[in-house]
Amino acid sequence: MSRKQPPVVAELGRPETPDEAAARKAASSRRHRENRTFTNLLAAVVVCLAVVVVMVLVVVRPPMPEREPIDVAAAAERSQIVTDEPLIVPGLPEGWASNAAEIRTGDDEIVTWYAGYVTPAEQFVFVRQAIDANPTWLVTAIESARPTGERTIDGITWVEHDQRDAEDPGNLAYVLTTEHDASTVIVGGTADDAELQQFAEAVSAELAAGE
Repeated sequence: MSRKQPPVVAELGRPETPDEAAARKAASSRRHRENRTFTNLLAAVVVCLAVVVVMVLVVVRPPMPEREPIDVAAAAERSQIVTDEPLIVPGLPEGWASNAAEIRTGDDEIVTWYAGYVTPAEQFVFVRQAIDANPTWLVTAIESARPTGERTIDGITWVEHDQRDAEDPGNLAYVLTTEHDASTVIVGGTADDAELQQFAEAVSAELAAGE
């Protein structure tokens, strides 16, 4: 019975020797270990990154400090030096907070007093008072909003500009305008009817008190 001959290795053109076979197996084992080590390292990196992402997502961030409400009366008193016309400071109950109160001068050099408020329902309203303004200023300030009616509040007649059905009226969703002495006054915002009425009443009371 003939003895089976070892296979011929193509690269050698002959059967490999026992030493060559041992070296080949050792090299194969080394490559296998290296591949497994790299795979394990890659998996560990992925796991670490996942842990970091989860920590970033779940860590509770400290809340941003609340902005201190602006003292509108104090700001108006400081600003009163620019005009003899009484600047409007609406008397509002607790729950209303001002986020802006300042004198502004535009390119047309018309001086305006502006006060913005956040309502108890977290909506926005504002009053804007221009001194010795012209009709062009008013049209520009309300972005050509069309009149939709008139309202009388505390004896003050306001022209109503209701744009709440418009696609994107912004902070001019609802606007009231009036002329009083040397002032052109705009009341507007995004609040509901009740809060807008309350704000308009506060502004009208200030205007009526100055008569």
